[in-house]
This record gives sequence, C-alpha cells and structure tokens, in this order.
Amino acid sequence: MVHSWFAGTEPIDHAASGANRDQEGKSMRERHRRKPTRNCAGLDHPGANCLLPARGRPGPSILAAVTWGMILLALGTTPAGGQEPMPVILKSDVGKFQLLRGGQPYFIQGVGGDSRLDQLAAAGGNSIRTWGTERLAEILDQAHQQRLTVCVGLWLGHERHGFDYQDQTAVLQQLNASLDTVRKFKDHPAVLLWAVGNEMEGSGANPAIWYAVDHIAREIKQLDPHHPTLTVIAELGEGKLKSIERFCPHIDIVGVNSYGGISTLAKRYRAAGGSKPYIVTEFGPLGPWEVGKTPWGSSLEATSTEKARQYSDGYQQAVASQRDLCLGSYAFLWGHKQETTATWFGMLLPDGSRLEAVDAMTQAWTGKVPENRCPRIEALRLDRTSGLKPGEQLEARLTAGDPDQDPLTVRWLLRLDSGTLGAGGDAQAEEPSLADAVAGRGHEATLTVPRGGGGYRLFAYVHDGRGGAAVANVPLHVDAPVIPLPASKARLPLVLYADGANNSTYIPSGYMGNTQAIQMTLDCPDQPHSGKTCLKVEYQAADNWGGVLWQSPANDWEGKLPGGLDLSGAGALEFWARGAAGGETVNFVVGSSGTAGPYRDSAKLELNDVRLTTEWQKLRIPLDKADLRRIKAGFGWSLAGQGKPVTFYLDDVRYVAE
Repeated sequence: MVHSWFAGTEPIDHAASGANRDQEGKSMRERHRRKPTRNCAGLDHPGANCLLPARGRPGPSILAAVTWGMILLALGTTPAGGQEPMPVILKSDVGKFQLLRGGQPYFIQGVGGDSRLDQLAAAGGNSIRTWGTERLAEILDQAHQQRLTVCVGLWLGHERHGFDYQDQTAVLQQLNASLDTVRKFKDHPAVLLWAVGNEMEGSGANPAIWYAVDHIAREIKQLDPHHPTLTVIAELGEGKLKSIERFCPHIDIVGVNSYGGISTLAKRYRAAGGSKPYIVTEFGPLGPWEVGKTPWGSSLEATSTEKARQYSDGYQQAVASQRDLCLGSYAFLWGHKQETTATWFGMLLPDGSRLEAVDAMTQAWTGKVPENRCPRIEALRLDRTSGLKPGEQLEARLTAGDPDQDPLTVRWLLRLDSGTLGAGGDAQAEEPSLADAVAGRGHEATLTVPRGGGGYRLFAYVHDGRGGAAVANVPLHVDAPVIPLPASKARLPLVLYADGANNSTYIPSGYMGNTQAIQMTLDCPDQPHSGKTCLKVEYQAADNWGGVLWQSPANDWEGKLPGGLDLSGAGALEFWARGAAGGETVNFVVGSSGTAGPYRDSAKLELNDVRLTTEWQKLRIPLDKADLRRIKAGFGWSLAGQGKPVTFYLDDVRYVAE
C-alpha cells in the first residue's frame, strides 16, 4: 500500500500479518468433525448429499413451508396472524457446498451493520450480519421489508473481558440467553443463520470455549430445524480449525474475520483441513495493526480509493473465486464508527454518503458499474508531517477527481490522533476536532499548527453532490508539550446503563484486583429494576478484592489519552442496586485518582461501604460541589472479599442535573 504523503515506513507482509493475527493479539472484533451426510432425494438435486440443520430430513410439512415461503418472498409479506420461517438448507455435493433458501440457491452478498438498509438493497446486497441481539426484532422487520436476510449474532463472553468458561453458572446463563433468542425469532422469515459467538475464542487453545459453542449449536438444532449454525473466529490462527473439527460437530459453517490475510485465506483454510464451508464474516481494508506506522506510532490509513481496491481484491480472492467452499461474505462496515480513526472501517459517512467501497461491492455483487460513481483521491500531501512547531503554517494539497465529471466540494478537518488501536472492535470515543485550525480553498488548504503537542490527523472529505464521497487523512506530529483539549460537554440526563441506552463514551473496561474472579453480565433478565434486563456482577472469590471502572477511553489508566466528558451541571450520579442474598458490602465511585497524565480526572467522589438488601434501593453520589470538567471514569464499583462469593445487581445508572 503506497502513501504518497509519508515516506520512511517499513513494508508490511500482509499475508503473514493476517496469518499471525491471533498471536499478535490484534484481532478485529472479538470453531469439527465431518458431519454425516444424508440423502436429500426429492430436493433440488436428487441423490445429492445434504448437510441438514435438523435431526432428520424434511418431511411434507417442511417442503410445504418451502413452497409457501417462496410465494411469501415474492409477495414480500407473511401470512396473517403469524410468521412462517423461510427454510435454509446447507447442501453438500461431492465436496461442493451451497445454501438453499426457500429451495433456491442463495449466495450471501452481505455487510456487517444494520443502518440504511434501503441503500444496501439498492446497491445489490442481500443480507446483513449482527454481532448481538439488541433491537433484533426491529432489525429483522426492517431487513424483511427490504427483502434482506439476517445472520443473527449470538454474542458470547470473551475471556479478555473477564468471562470464565469454567464457571458453569455463567456458561449456562449464556446458553439460556442464546436459546431464548432462538425461540423468539426462529420463525421470522428474515432469519438466515445463527452465528454462535464472534471472536470469543482468543488464541483458540481453550477447549471449554469450543464445548460451550457446540452445546449452544446442538440445542439450537433441537429448537430450529430451518437454519444452519456457524461460529465466527478472528482469522484462522494456529489450530482453530482443528479445534472446531474436534469439538464442534454441531457447527455447520465457519465464519472467518479476515483483513490483511484475505488474499491467502482460501489456500490457508484448505491447507488447515477445513472440511466445512466458510463465510468471510468480516473483510475490508487492511487493519490498523497491519499497516506501516509513522515514527511516533500512528497507523497510516489508506484513502477511500485504495480501500475500494482492497475490498474488491479481497472479495475476488476469498469469496467469488471459491464458491465451492465459500458461501458468501459480509463486508465490514455498513455504516461508520470510531476505530483508530473516524473513517478507517466505515463504508458510509455519518451523513449517509457512500464511499467507493460501496461502488466496489455493488460491482462485485451485480456485475455492473454503478450508474454514478464516487469521487476518487489520488493523493493528500502536506509540506511536512513531523517536528512541527505551534503556530507554523503548512500547505496541504489534495489530488482528487470524479469519474463522472461531477463538481466536487472539499471539507477540511483537523482531529486529535491518540494513536489508539483498540482490541477486538471495542468501542472508542470519537477523537476531538479543532475548529478553525484549517482554512480550505477547494483542493488546497492552509493548516495552522495547534499549540498542543502530540499527534493529529488532517482529513479531507470530498463530496460530489450526488451521494458519493471520498476521504483521506495524513497524520502529523507537533513538537511541543501536550495541552489537553477540553472534554466534550455532556447532555443531561446522561444514561450510563439502562435498557436501550446507547452509551458509547464510558466502557466497563477497567478491571481491577482479582480480575479472574469478576464476571459481569450486561443483559441479565433476573428481576431488573426497569425494562427487561439489568447488570449482574459476580465476584467469585472469598478473599482479595476486585472492581471495575467505566472508562473513557477504555484502559487509559494513566490519563494520557483524550476522552471523558465535561459533566458540569450534573447534581448527582443516581443508580439502583440490590444484592442476591442481602448483606453484600460494595463501594461505588465517580472519577479516579493517582494518575498524572494530561487527561486525568478532575474529581473523584466515593460512596463507600454500601450494605445491599435483596430489594432494589436507589443510591446517589452527590456531585454539586465537584470539579466535573473532565470525568474519565464515569462510574465504578469495588469490594473486598467477604468470606464467600458475592453477587449483586445494578440498573438505571445515570447522571442527572442539579
């Protein structure tokens, strides 16, 4: 990958980086004996073998459902008074695999994400993938309206998040939660597949994880004879496929998230002995862990034009050319998110403008070039990128054009660059932008170097006025002391945890003390204070101590990275708590201390030695006299060992005004 605006980086072996991704611990987003075949006489190809997701071959009722389902698909509706499932069958014929949906061949042309589904359908996509079950009913209905299917993700705990697969209670709760989802939605006509977990395997060396995956898949087959199962791993790693072959006979399909290694994925999959078909469940541009870096450690992001080529090449190499073994793919990400930068993985901008990755996938899916194509960026250059002094002025030049000769507009923006790579797709706070730092003049701009030292990125956003866009950025470094940018002002009330809350700022990432003894279930259905779920906390040791902080950004213990919120005007943090048995003693906190970094908490307030009862009680940490200009640790709990394991519950955690 060539970055004309920066020299001096070391070349990266992308295939090797993909193959070694697990060993490096840089997975993107945080699984088989050969299943006996049965004769499928009477189906599409009489005499061919078929891997059925059920215990037996379909009888007349299922075949009738197939016929009726095909009629419903044509009509775009479901029978009055209820829903009929659209049966999906995994067929095998002399080592060649194929999905049949409603009796018809179905090759997945999908994306990860659930927004702007009308645009996806118009682009030629036919399926979406979720990672969990939040808003699932709404997503399934919206997908069905656009004649899209859904690969439903059943989120499983990650050991790096504290989940313990030796804890039989936690594993059983996870099983029951997954099966509850299957019972509720198995008959929805938009359901295509059940994806059991996403990158929960870590290195892949823990058999307990694979046993848990297979147990869920086995029970799903008892409940739902119409939809195959898969599990999703982060690249192939060493021994992951062998573990799936050995421990997961009830998993039908292997989902693989692959970025830099996608060009060799099919070859490596076959060489590793994968006997089951695969789906590329995530792919796209090279990840931040797979590219060259600046001398100060910032990953070099490709332009949207370069990324489009990476999407297209990856699809041809691992998907389109491997249709005997590959059942399709889900490109990442249909939408936008902050992950290292604001634009690294998104195929769309926040305003819905499509980037060239969408054009690339449209052509791959339909075989046709889009009627109107996105702008293209050849290069973004800056006079200098390092050793910069505050107040200096630099000239930036963008080389861009439009294949349809549409007139282009350019928006320039300077953002802070913390250099955060993240892990497993964990949520990250958006990097702050600096107003008035750039004066744009079309394809040229003048940048005034900010006063604060550290890393920044200069972004150029190009729009064609017809829904198409392009984006590029160049990292730069200011040689000066870091001057913290003000924290973003919070809107009150601010909900940290509740049913339906979308808190992307504070992440429960700060595990402390005896972390192996801590287990948190974020969607526990056990007697919530409000809504359908609450937060269950388990400390599974009798001694020592443990706790968790909700951090912004995740794992910034030293206060070196921008983040947090300005909570000035908040009068209190209010929340509800109860104990499982009563008598549990727990401490609660806002903010943290002991850090000397430029982005440290401006205050720390505690509510100590709270003795819980089995009834919900409202608790309150007053904030009216505190300096709340930057709160990095939005909430936290801790407790000392109490001679036995401790379980308590939290719900409706929010900041409220004075």
